[in-house]
Amino acid sequence: MCSRWVVLTFCCLGQLCADQSLKPQLAASQLATNNPTLTTVALEKPFCMFDSSLSPNKSYIIYLYAMKESASAISSLVTNNSSKPLDSTFQQTSGGQLGPYKAALFKVPNCASPPTLADVGDVNKVSDVLKRYLFRVGDDGTCLYDPNFLGVCNPPLAPDTTYRFKYVLLDTTEGIVKGQTLWSDPIKTRRVKLPLKIDTWPGRRSGDMIVITSILSVLVFLLLAGFLASVSSAVMGSDNSAKTRCMSQTIQQSELRPQLSSE
Repeated sequence: MCSRWVVLTFCCLGQLCADQSLKPQLAASQLATNNPTLTTVALEKPFCMFDSSLSPNKSYIIYLYAMKESASAISSLVTNNSSKPLDSTFQQTSGGQLGPYKAALFKVPNCASPPTLADVGDVNKVSDVLKRYLFRVGDDGTCLYDPNFLGVCNPPLAPDTTYRFKYVLLDTTEGIVKGQTLWSDPIKTRRVKLPLKIDTWPGRRSGDMIVITSILSVLVFLLLAGFLASVSSAVMGSDNSAKTRCMSQTIQQSELRPQLSSE
């Protein structure tokens, strides 16, 4: 009963259930903040999407395909005439511009054992929960430039670019596709914001920032005023002492003159 409640909870949180959607979805904002980024997109793994296509005593794996939105007009197929999955790469498709490319492969998520709410709240288990729950497209910044890399390359996505994604279920025993989702809705990476376009107008700042700025300005003013006052006091003091010494010498000289004249 508890596990069923957890599954239903995650369905509501991240739209994990197959009857709700048969297309990749952005990861829930509670687990993936700032998503998408400039070069990555965090997607929910396909929990419970392919359960009806799984057979006992067989081995399966999930392929994730990605393509730019503009490529959908060229070709969005991820299988050939023999139901074999395409092995097109990021380089071969110009980063998804010419069609879908294989961005990742991983085990079929266990629908009977999704991440639990208790694990999400446990700091020691958060990393494992995120790995089980989501996949981040564009998270490998080195595979394109590593001549010894032999796996599926998942290089950074292009900023300010719209992509679509698709999950495919592969029967590794027969090497054929047994199921696939629809292409995701368009998902756009963030745009690079030029420094000259960053809004620094105080009206865009938070109240806390304005208060802190005001306090710092007052403190700087007081320190500067104190410094000027101390310098002025020191200068005036030196002038007064010089005048006093001058007057003292004048008085002494005037007292000495009568004595000399009497002698």
